[in-house]
Amino acid sequence: MTQSWWLNPCKPIDAQIVEQAEARQQQLTKPAGSLGRLESVAVQLAGLQGRVKPSLDQLWIAIFAGDHGVVAEGVSAFPQAVTGQMLLNFVNGGAAISVLARQLGASLEVVDLGTVTLSLNLPGVRHLNLGPGTANFVDGPAMTRGQGELALQAGRDSVRRAIAAGAQLFIGGEMGIGNTTAASALACALLDCPVLHLAGPGTGLDAAGVSHKAQVIERALTLHGAQRGDVLQTLFNLGGFEIAALVGAYLACAQEGVAVLVDGFICSVAALVAVRLNPDCREWLLFGHRGAEPGHRHVLETLNAAPLLELGLRLGEGSGAALAVPLLRLACDLHGQMATFAEAAVADRPA
Repeated sequence: MTQSWWLNPCKPIDAQIVEQAEARQQQLTKPAGSLGRLESVAVQLAGLQGRVKPSLDQLWIAIFAGDHGVVAEGVSAFPQAVTGQMLLNFVNGGAAISVLARQLGASLEVVDLGTVTLSLNLPGVRHLNLGPGTANFVDGPAMTRGQGELALQAGRDSVRRAIAAGAQLFIGGEMGIGNTTAASALACALLDCPVLHLAGPGTGLDAAGVSHKAQVIERALTLHGAQRGDVLQTLFNLGGFEIAALVGAYLACAQEGVAVLVDGFICSVAALVAVRLNPDCREWLLFGHRGAEPGHRHVLETLNAAPLLELGLRLGEGSGAALAVPLLRLACDLHGQMATFAEAAVADRPA
């Protein structure tokens, strides 16, 4: 594995293509700016893809799964066995993201980085077995540096498979009982934000459950506080295997020149880590939606991210990002297929 590959330069945006795409937008048969965000996102995608008329025919969705030792502290409404059970649901086509991937014609990859059931051998799932989930981060680091670097590399490897398949857009999703606790702890450490501002119900905790979850996170932040200034070590101390894989995927996409559509709270926290590690990757990130987890808004504001949708979602799996794809596709179609004033013989506004 290349030493610290995640610090490698990101691919620059094609500024000339952006300028040409903006010029095209000004020539289309509509008042300038009348399609709002659809105009700007089409121009952004043009710059990312290096073509004046971008398209999103080939999509890659990667679901990264991992278990979390902190579940032993009673921070989830669901048992840990659900992580492994959902892997089977993903590949059998019964999960929400499975349905969405089919409808979008997307490639769906499922990567098990390490669940409590290490003996799983499911057809269609990539089992990496980095460990039986992470360790309980109130007792010590969630993962070793070796495990963390392998998880980062797993994300990078998925991006390389996406590129080989001709993907024009990468969506990362996650599955892991307890991962809103890990994501909240990470966000609190990186944002220096009060825990109660970020901790939420996750899979369905009541108010008492959220309060307990916040107390567990406080314990972890106290234990690992001395290393808070080291972004990578903070990821390894407080994160999950699947969160680290998402970080690796986002950074690899930016380095290789593949646009990313970020999903909900957990994926946005991974994006925050990626940007803190390698700030230039931010240009390659689009954001699908603002979810119901209270911490999501804080993370999006920090990233200066304007999500495309706000539907009260809190499922994860990449589902919110997938739901935004038709909007992006329509933005590309409008940008590429509308007639210019000259083509349609329509009078433009006076210069």
